[in-house]
Amino acid sequence: MAADLSVGRKTRPLGLLAAYAAPAVAVWALAGLLANLAPIQPAALGLTVAYGIYYGLIETSGRPGLPAPGRTWQVPSQWVDNTPRWQRILIWGALLGPGFATRNPYAGFGLLVLVVCSAGNIRLGVALATTLGLLHGLARAAALLRDSRHVAATDYLDLVARSMRWRTIDGLTLLAAAGAATITIVFHG
Repeated sequence: MAADLSVGRKTRPLGLLAAYAAPAVAVWALAGLLANLAPIQPAALGLTVAYGIYYGLIETSGRPGLPAPGRTWQVPSQWVDNTPRWQRILIWGALLGPGFATRNPYAGFGLLVLVVCSAGNIRLGVALATTLGLLHGLARAAALLRDSRHVAATDYLDLVARSMRWRTIDGLTLLAAAGAATITIVFHG
């Protein structure tokens, strides 16, 4: 996918960022609205604590555990084969930008959904979800732009080490979120 990009001009990176961020904002805003229509905040906070502790410990320790919730589906090649570059970018952006349709390698993504469900207020839930969608879409596009630069095969070990560092950071973030949810339950619950 990254090989299909020509990012020599500023308009192409900006277009790519927009193609990923716009659908992500729309999908996440809708999710924030739907997740906060019903009074599920107490249950969502409890699940945030349990999820954050479990997956936080798994990811920081490097031990095997249950796989993080998610999908293994990827964009079928027939959807993008023999299509213009702009169309491929729109398809990938619409599916990868929001993050719900395709694989996410870290457990932290599931926590984002729980955090949105924990808002307990429609306006706050939509604002939080919109922000998370924007950040997720931009991060996916930025990673693609980064990967569009040629990576030598000898850099494989560096990529594995980087993935392990990100998994540890994800685990620490999950533990911090579990702590914050616990504090919210204790003081506001």
